[in-house]
Amino acid sequence: MPIPMTDGSSALKRGLLRDDVYTRLRDAIVDGTFAPGEQLRDLDLAQWLGVSRTPVREALMRLGAAGLVTTAPGRSTTVAPLDVRTIRDAQGVVAAMHRLAVQQAVPLLTADDLTAMREANRTFARAMRRQDPDAALAADDEFHAIPVRATGNEALAAVLDQFTPVLRRVERLRFSSLSGRSSLALHERLVDLAEDGDAEAAADVSHETWQTLQPLLETL
Repeated sequence: MPIPMTDGSSALKRGLLRDDVYTRLRDAIVDGTFAPGEQLRDLDLAQWLGVSRTPVREALMRLGAAGLVTTAPGRSTTVAPLDVRTIRDAQGVVAAMHRLAVQQAVPLLTADDLTAMREANRTFARAMRRQDPDAALAADDEFHAIPVRATGNEALAAVLDQFTPVLRRVERLRFSSLSGRSSLALHERLVDLAEDGDAEAAADVSHETWQTLQPLLETL
């Protein structure tokens, strides 16, 4: 689809951090605003976001490294297709990183952290009942982000920031259907194990959670 028309409400404020431009463009690819194969022109994107072309170009480079866009020499940048091999590679990395995050985080999680994880899962459940995949993705992101933040492991967080968006495009499809509800029980089990202090078992459940994409990948 073409770049959305703007009435000024989508323009981002001056002084916008590069990360904000990247996040807006990443989310527009994940939610389907920009479809696979669509051309992304930096000038059009800059006008849409109300920023200069420099942060847009930097964001497109990051999106390329994440596998969300492709750029051929001398040609325009396009949204990457849903490539099964790329998704499988990302899935393996993300699952392993979240397993490590939970394993490291369990001894560090506070009562407030565990409460926040349960609340994020309740928000996820409500979004699934409303059949709102975007809200479900946001709640799922928050659930898994809590143990990642608890570790304080910046290298781990950087790897997840790069590869998770590739999976989110597929997870949005899963959260649009009843199959996504299987994550609810896994989330609850993970929190219960973390509360009991069983880091290994909780890490195994975290890894299992990210394997639930497998049936959907087989249909692509």
